[in-house]
Amino acid sequence: MKVAIMLFDGITALDAIGPYDVFAATLKCEVKFVAKKKGLIKLDSNMGYLHADYSFSEVTSADILVVPGCSPPNYKTPMNDEETLQWIRQIHETTKWTTSVCNGSLILSAAGLLQGAVATTHWGSFDLLQSLGTTPTEERVVRQGKIVTAAGVSSGIDMALQLVAWELGDDMSKGVQLILEYDPQPPFDSGSPKKAPTLLVEQIRGMLQEFAKREPEV
Repeated sequence: MKVAIMLFDGITALDAIGPYDVFAATLKCEVKFVAKKKGLIKLDSNMGYLHADYSFSEVTSADILVVPGCSPPNYKTPMNDEETLQWIRQIHETTKWTTSVCNGSLILSAAGLLQGAVATTHWGSFDLLQSLGTTPTEERVVRQGKIVTAAGVSSGIDMALQLVAWELGDDMSKGVQLILEYDPQPPFDSGSPKKAPTLLVEQIRGMLQEFAKREPEV
């Protein structure tokens, strides 16, 4: 199974690496990191890089396309880059599954793939996703035909496990979950706006909104 994970400067590492580790653990997937230009890709933390081994021109098809997200406002760069959007559309024509993690769904929407659809994204990007003609939902993983969107950051692991189950069977997905020891038991139950303290939600929402007003610096 051929998997293409799209990279761009300012990406959130776990958005890409979470699904990568799931697919890689199956030993039945060929996973490629692809970007507009091959080479080092800056992370949104400004503290490291991922490496794109392939450029857009070198990857023209995939069984699964993964479009990760990023810290705002870094999604503005791929959303406004026609070469990136055209590559997504081109790959989408060949895929069995076209997917996004976190606000990567904004990029899919900018490419015209989510018009009128129901999709999810990071909770801090619901309003922006809706402004692009997509109906946001709080579900963690959402399937609309062959398009699958995952909520914020860590949900990309859940999405990839679901894709493995659909493609390679439940037992394979359970085995991968066990290999990764994916059994989250965080010290606090505050991983969604519904569960976190109201004041904290508003503080984080305000911070993300301020970031979104800026222009990308990576």
